[in-house]
Amino acid sequence: MAYAIIEDSGTQFKVQPGDTLEIDLRDVPDAATTITFDKVLLISGDAGVQIGQPTVAGATVNAEILGKIKADKIWVERFTRRKGFHRRVGHRQKYIAVKISAING
Repeated sequence: MAYAIIEDSGTQFKVQPGDTLEIDLRDVPDAATTITFDKVLLISGDAGVQIGQPTVAGATVNAEILGKIKADKIWVERFTRRKGFHRRVGHRQKYIAVKISAING
């Protein structure tokens, strides 16, 4: 089965056609339905393995945008003992869900 290793926002992902993954939120026009990843580090397929130096020249990975999602909320709590200081802050990371449609290269 063909797969590729791509880099996006400093994170490497191993992807195959049909995979769904969450990437960091970015400015994407509302009318956009696809996104293209051009930082392809490795491609493995029927022709063998192509390893980039640091990226494979001319290789791209196409994905369709499924929508914006949020991760589960995490709570960050700080306190100082015996001083009555307590602080509780929540955080929800925002992502874009994409489905890999094709590996070109």
